[in-house]
Amino acid sequence: MSDTPEHPQLYLITPPVFEADVFPDVLARCLDAVDVACLRLTLATTDERDIMRAADALREITHARDIPLVIENHAKLVEPLGLDGVHLSDGSRSVLKVRKLLGEDAVVGAHCAASSHDGMTAGELGADYVSFGPVGATDLGTAETAEADLFKWWSQMIELPVVAEGALSVEHMRNLAPHTDFFALGGEIWGADDPTAELVRLRDAMKG
Repeated sequence: MSDTPEHPQLYLITPPVFEADVFPDVLARCLDAVDVACLRLTLATTDERDIMRAADALREITHARDIPLVIENHAKLVEPLGLDGVHLSDGSRSVLKVRKLLGEDAVVGAHCAASSHDGMTAGELGADYVSFGPVGATDLGTAETAEADLFKWWSQMIELPVVAEGALSVEHMRNLAPHTDFFALGGEIWGADDPTAELVRLRDAMKG
């Protein structure tokens, strides 16, 4: 995993809110159409029962296809829900504690915004990958964007896998393809009339 692949792999992020009787079928069609390396369960709710129901529905789909399912931030739910790991949104701050909690076999990822220093620290503390983003301008326009130079530098200097995410366009994906290991897609596809077709389009466009 130390070498950036010829083409980055795709990593999907769930919508923050979805209908439990609709979204799993939409997701399954996407996973059957395109090779996906990981799915991140990212929910707006903090209700443990709602999270449990969502995790149960998605775990069956992902594990049947040998795709890891990680949850955003709720590290204590990883083992009870039979998930594969956690994606931390607070950079390197929780990595060491979560690694000790979950052990060496769990996936631990860290979102480090646009900070190479935070990314390197996360790796030193035990993260399996770091993500940088948003890459493009968001609706709120308040977050610092992760520029192409960050990914270029990281791919040349650091072996830890890197994920590009946040407001990705075809142009971003083409430009960053030589310098990132994964593209994380969420809102870029779920808002489309046909998420599967949009995912295929982005995958094909990324390859030029």
